[in-house]
Amino acid sequence: MEKTNFFYLLGALLFMLIAFPLSQDLGLADMPLTRTAVFTVLLLSGVWSLRGGRLYLAGFAFVIIGIALSVLAANIDRAFLHFAATLAICGFLIIAISHTLKQVLFGTVMNVNRLVGAICVFLLLGIIWSFAYSLLELAVPGSFSGFDAGEDPGSDSSWLYFSFVTLTTLGYGDITPESATARTLSFMQAVVGQFYIAVLVAGLVSAYISDKQGS
Repeated sequence: MEKTNFFYLLGALLFMLIAFPLSQDLGLADMPLTRTAVFTVLLLSGVWSLRGGRLYLAGFAFVIIGIALSVLAANIDRAFLHFAATLAICGFLIIAISHTLKQVLFGTVMNVNRLVGAICVFLLLGIIWSFAYSLLELAVPGSFSGFDAGEDPGSDSSWLYFSFVTLTTLGYGDITPESATARTLSFMQAVVGQFYIAVLVAGLVSAYISDKQGS
């Protein structure tokens, strides 16, 4: 299997995390198309990182479907299109996490690229959970309180913010899960985030330092 250069994926993830809220703050005229453009960059960069893997075709299919549905949702404001587009993107993100985590856990060479892959998994976890919150709010309005999603609930950058605040257990409390499902998703994300940092990332960094000192 061809080894992935995770620096490309990391660049795409950082671009999304910065460009998405920045475009919202700048009040760009056509936010739906702006979101679609940002997600397209992420999806195309992500599917490039899957090349050579067994899940490449499945990931590519999710990317094509996700982009097509996102474009339709940007032009035809229908809740089911937003829901379907988000599901397709989540499908791709699950494949991307699986592919990246496999190389991070079972890689034979301890290097910076492997550490970058671990960072990518952490960011992907935050992004996919933000989509899960978005889907829940679309399916069951009122699952969360403390935000204004406007006419397109579940699509603004509040979900990225809430997801990473929960993942890192900062817990500012300005956005609150109200339903039992929302609370369950929230505490599960907090648990996953803490174990991921404490066990996997800390172990990889320690192994990398030991490898450098022994060489």
